[in-house]
Amino acid sequence: MEHEASMFADPHFWVNVGGLIFLAFAGPKIWKALAGMLDQRAMKIKADLDEAQKLKDEAQALLNEYQRKQKDALKEAAEIVETAKTVAQRQARDAATALDAAFTRREKLALEKIAQAEAAALAEVRREAVDVATLAAKALMIRQLDDARGSALIDAAIKDVDKRLH
Repeated sequence: MEHEASMFADPHFWVNVGGLIFLAFAGPKIWKALAGMLDQRAMKIKADLDEAQKLKDEAQALLNEYQRKQKDALKEAAEIVETAKTVAQRQARDAATALDAAFTRREKLALEKIAQAEAAALAEVRREAVDVATLAAKALMIRQLDDARGSALIDAAIKDVDKRLH
């Protein structure tokens, strides 16, 4: 009994017995509180997971939408580039046609100016030829005509004028 008496005399024994009694009365309440806290924590984690899944789904939907918009934008950009190429080619053809037309007009104007210059030069040469021929004829007449013969020609010309006028 000594061994038993010593167990009852040991303060650790009584502390342990008190702890067990405390756990027997307070244990279920503590367990309920812990279980409630764990349940709340589990529900919060589940809500967070649900929210995360919802956000992931929204993010995936946004990603899909942006990828679709990117594809549409790339397609539109390609169409714009193709349209720009077509317009540039058409404008280049139009510019070449306009340039050819301008060259043709300038060539025609140049040919007309050359023809006018030739006509003016020809007329000038004719005037000079007439002037030279007139001077030569005058000089020849002056050398070949003496006073008597000159007077006879003048008289004949006056009679001829009188016939033509009347």
